[in-house]
Amino acid sequence: MTFGAPVTALYAGLCALLLLLLAGLVVNQRRITKVGLGDGGNEALARAMRVQANFVEYVPMSLLLMAVVEVNGIPPKWLHMAGVVLIGSRLLHAWGFSHSSGESFGRMAGTLGTFIVLFALAVLALKVGAAL
Repeated sequence: MTFGAPVTALYAGLCALLLLLLAGLVVNQRRITKVGLGDGGNEALARAMRVQANFVEYVPMSLLLMAVVEVNGIPPKWLHMAGVVLIGSRLLHAWGFSHSSGESFGRMAGTLGTFIVLFALAVLALKVGAAL
């Protein structure tokens, strides 16, 4: 028997690398625009900042819920499915948001995928909690 959440650890590590990439894109835009605080009215910088912020708004709760259901015995295949969809969704969202000023397939698909994962994990966590 193993303790902890090894599947969640994999996706937490991947998400941390993706967050570093998104932060790097913000830093690069700051370097290009020479804006140290805020977005300076620069659309590209504002988008990069929102992509990173949106990631930070949704990913931590998703990972927390993954860990909660994992330590309570949810089969690894379901966790891997949630993790793959989460990573793919965040990549789609970042790409779609970065390359379009309005709605885009990537942004919509990424948002939908993230919401589906968050909802499914929330339902599983509620089932785990209700079983007590």
